[in-house]
Amino acid sequence: MNTALLHTQAARPPGWRGVVADWSSDQRAFKGASWGKTMMWIFLLSDTFIFGCFLLAYMTVRASTTVAWPNPSEVFALEIAGTNFPLLLIAIMTFVLISSSGTMAMAVNYAYRRDRVKTTALILLTALFGAAFVGMQAFEWSKLIHEGVRPWENPWGAAQFGATFFTITGFHGTHVTIGVIMLLIVARKVWRGDLDQERPGGLTGRRGRYEMVEIAGLYWHFVDLVWVFIFALFYLW
Repeated sequence: MNTALLHTQAARPPGWRGVVADWSSDQRAFKGASWGKTMMWIFLLSDTFIFGCFLLAYMTVRASTTVAWPNPSEVFALEIAGTNFPLLLIAIMTFVLISSSGTMAMAVNYAYRRDRVKTTALILLTALFGAAFVGMQAFEWSKLIHEGVRPWENPWGAAQFGATFFTITGFHGTHVTIGVIMLLIVARKVWRGDLDQERPGGLTGRRGRYEMVEIAGLYWHFVDLVWVFIFALFYLW
């Protein structure tokens, strides 16, 4: 057996004191965390509650309405050459956003390797994916508005559909837009070497540390994760 493991087991207090020690050991992880990373986690936790309330409200409204809810396969169909493709645009949007999580993870990896060129390129690619997602969402909004969807009515059934759709997807789209702006700022700072030289300004961090890229990545992965829930509840239910 590993010597370090034996030492750890031997140091663990017996009985309830050992249980308390196990549960309180997680606080050590936060002692070494930077201020920026800790604040980002706190922000994401608060944002989780907000998105959670929105999605719970959506599920409550949809389950309680007496009017038929619009069929997502019909409402979000994309017509190409006279043929309707159900959820095609939504599938592309989801693929683009999920792919951006991969490029962001690679950017963080190369950031801690101090590879400024690859880090910058991957952050910009992630921002491009995010901008494409927002552009497709704007197209989706304009299409539905043109077809008569409003926050107070829609031509396919329950009037609450428009209000919940525009609120939830709009709130998420705002997060993606903010994330794209943040990624562009971080990419510029990485390319100029601001993180190596600790130049004054926001989103810089300590000299020689690329933790700011990881903090931006935490935000971006959260936005992608929220979209998975929106996609499942709004477009597949």
